[in-house]
Amino acid sequence: MPFSQLRTPLLLACMALSGCAIAGSGNWVELGGKRFAVEIADDAAERARGLMFRDELAADHGMLFIHDSEEPQQYWMKNTRIPLDMLFFDHQRRLVSMQQDVPACSAGDQCPPYASDGSALYVLELNAGTAASLHAKAGDELVFGPGIGKHD
Repeated sequence: MPFSQLRTPLLLACMALSGCAIAGSGNWVELGGKRFAVEIADDAAERARGLMFRDELAADHGMLFIHDSEEPQQYWMKNTRIPLDMLFFDHQRRLVSMQQDVPACSAGDQCPPYASDGSALYVLELNAGTAASLHAKAGDELVFGPGIGKHD
């Protein structure tokens, strides 16, 4: 979840009233020839909540964060119980950087931020170790299923 978005009390109140699009809706992405069912977080409240308070994430599932503009992104693991890989993609859906094996964090506001190495429009969170198993590298393309807006 974006670090900067959890600093606003109003946003925290909105988070309680909002839910993300459910993976069961048929949304998917493909990376390295593997398909992942994804939940979509495409507004401020959904991006802020992210995968907080989850105890598990199925091996073939993830969350796709769609931002309003392409810029350096910074995420953190506040209240996130699952270790994750964070993959940052540009407007062409090319991998620009990764944060791999990011540990779960229960330290609240003391959880450290994890930043992209460049500008990103999309962030894909998957279970820790997934990027390594896919041999993901800069330049890899993220393929969107038909239900996901391209935001190009």
